[in-house]
Amino acid sequence: MKYNRILVPVLILWSFASCNPKEKSGKKEASHPGKTEATISTEEKMDQAEVLTAETIQAHGGSLYDEAFYGFTFRKKQYTFQNRKGSYTYTVKSGDQGKEIQDVLENGVLTRTINGSATPLSEKEIAKYFEALNSVVYFVTLPHKLKDRAVNKTYEGPTMIKGRAYDVLGIGFDQDGGGVDYDDQFHYWINKETKTIDYLAYSYSTNEGGVRFRSAYNPRTVGGIRFQDYINYEAPIGTPLKDLPALYETGALKELSRIITENVVDLKQ
Repeated sequence: MKYNRILVPVLILWSFASCNPKEKSGKKEASHPGKTEATISTEEKMDQAEVLTAETIQAHGGSLYDEAFYGFTFRKKQYTFQNRKGSYTYTVKSGDQGKEIQDVLENGVLTRTINGSATPLSEKEIAKYFEALNSVVYFVTLPHKLKDRAVNKTYEGPTMIKGRAYDVLGIGFDQDGGGVDYDDQFHYWINKETKTIDYLAYSYSTNEGGVRFRSAYNPRTVGGIRFQDYINYEAPIGTPLKDLPALYETGALKELSRIITENVVDLKQ
């Protein structure tokens, strides 16, 4: 599973589409008569999926993501991510047989140093390390990345999980800018009350394919941004994403791993 998503966030305006009274009578008014693009309200421009995405991003940290600078530990490796309103730098540092290895991903360019000295990499190695670093930060900073230009959003309707009400957000990707795994499909279950991501699922076709379902736990807020861990479950290949909550509730999913983000620190403080 790889996550080469477009990494430069774009500003999206959000709100519910307003109802045109003339459409109720069966007559459809010309699109925004007498208005310029600059004066068209956000209510007229955004659909329910965009609104739900905006509410969810806001609940997890909102505009604080735009200039966030954090450090954390994941599977014994030390990570940082820093956003600067359109540019970014991600790092990961680890030790291997007495060597200190650091990868830096800055605005799409990956470099590696070993004990402070630059190390040449093949194209295959660059792709491998790029995906490894990018995918970790992608999940840690969800739902911030759902603003990316190549993301396609659909509202999949309401549902219930363990007695709580959720809205289901479907996510796909454009081939142009969507990375090598642009055909991956995601569902996010957004808590109707808190607007937070309590569950997510995805299907992928690389490495013989797979289906995963994640249940969030241990939520905490650091410097205004929400971080949470996940229990990662496996489902049979081909299982529709919409069926996963029911399988989860009956205990039919197999736990694969825990996605645990430790020692989260706001480095701007």
